[in-house]
Amino acid sequence: MSTAPRAVHRTAHLAVHRTAAPGPAPAATGPTPPSWCADPYADALRAGRGPLFLRRADGWLLPLDVERWCARADETDLGVVEHCEGAVLDIGCGPGRLVAALGARGGRALGIDVSEAAVAHTVGLGGQALHRSVFEALPGEGRWGTALLMDGNLGIGGDPYALLERVAQLLVPGGLLLAETAPVDIDERVRVRLVHAVDGGLRADGDSGARTDEGAFPWARLGAPALLRHAARAGWRAAGQWTAGGRSFVALRSRDHGRDHGLDRSARSSAEPPNSAAVISSQRAANPSPESPVADA
Repeated sequence: MSTAPRAVHRTAHLAVHRTAAPGPAPAATGPTPPSWCADPYADALRAGRGPLFLRRADGWLLPLDVERWCARADETDLGVVEHCEGAVLDIGCGPGRLVAALGARGGRALGIDVSEAAVAHTVGLGGQALHRSVFEALPGEGRWGTALLMDGNLGIGGDPYALLERVAQLLVPGGLLLAETAPVDIDERVRVRLVHAVDGGLRADGDSGARTDEGAFPWARLGAPALLRHAARAGWRAAGQWTAGGRSFVALRSRDHGRDHGLDRSARSSAEPPNSAAVISSQRAANPSPESPVADA
């Protein structure tokens, strides 16, 4: 998602950059949201052009920051990477900048995405990635040290509680979830379509019309307060909260059967750097054992 979601007019523009590299991608084992598998997103990754939006039925548009997603990990991204513990699962990895950054630092990471083009791009960067939904069977379930939900991926499935429950199943007890939230206080569940601008207009899923619900899929937008409410209900523990580069992040711990990680549960000031020890005070080894779930991918 964009770092500062907002309503925009139909004439708004975003640029995107970098082409997709070929690479093998295992077939998905279940249904995936049709719009993410359709042409607009794949075209943006391959051709380096946009703009690209999520569009609600009422015409409101959320710009997608594809250019940043396709670029190298920036300073803010690297701050997130430094928080990661053990083997990392990047849920909705997109073109793979975080998977690549983790690999460059000697970490073990696997990206999953419902877009074949995104998976191919990640593999082309030298990362490991699967064409898979988070709600499908995944390698290493219950053994991941960290899960990432960046770039608006808290919206996946349109049901934050169900998504948090699923992520908890994937992590080790007391595992870490690093999630990027909307920079505003919002708790929204809607149906959206993926659209891009063509000759001054909008095109959805390769079709010039956007008058029906065909191709729409459920999505959610959460600010930090909303995420913390849903997380508490799902049994997660708050581990930290920070802002950097105009973006907002929350760290959560999954249910750990009483194990104490010595976390600071208080909200942190935006002036504190994202790698502050007060945000996440329990850092496991960056390199997992040979039994890492990545080896099973």
